[in-house]
Amino acid sequence: MAPPACLTVPIVEALAQAVRCQEARAAIATLDSALHLGIINKAGLATIFARLPRRYGVLKDLVDGRCESGPETLVRLVLRTLECQVDLQVSIDGIGRVDFLVDGWLIIECDSQAFHSDWAARKRDLRRDRMAAERGYVTLRLLAEDIMWHRDDVRGAIAGLLRRGQFQR
Repeated sequence: MAPPACLTVPIVEALAQAVRCQEARAAIATLDSALHLGIINKAGLATIFARLPRRYGVLKDLVDGRCESGPETLVRLVLRTLECQVDLQVSIDGIGRVDFLVDGWLIIECDSQAFHSDWAARKRDLRRDRMAAERGYVTLRLLAEDIMWHRDDVRGAIAGLLRRGQFQR
């Protein structure tokens, strides 16, 4: 049975409230997910920001619906703080689609238990990583829980690889 109409609000209002109640990174991830899932479109995004106080306007340009999960959005935001070229959801011949391709050589994959919980999935990922290495790519697999709760460690790992890559090239 559907709840009474008086207990529901339009999705744009619910998302505007969610933005007000979250830290900036989480708000961006929420809006990224809503765009990616087709819950809102660019017009809906504009409506959300029209309902928010002006101080939230700086977040609007950071929203990008190409990320397929909240942790991916959080990594995208970390990558913005580093001096690197970032491509999202890139298809690489012989490897498949990767979450991020950084500076043309570093593949970053964001793994969660929901999609990587059994041995078959683990073997598939390891084989993809081997095929990527054969083609000269380095793969960094990040756990969703580390992305969510250990941002500085994740940033340090990415920055370390990027520094090393500058000297290797």
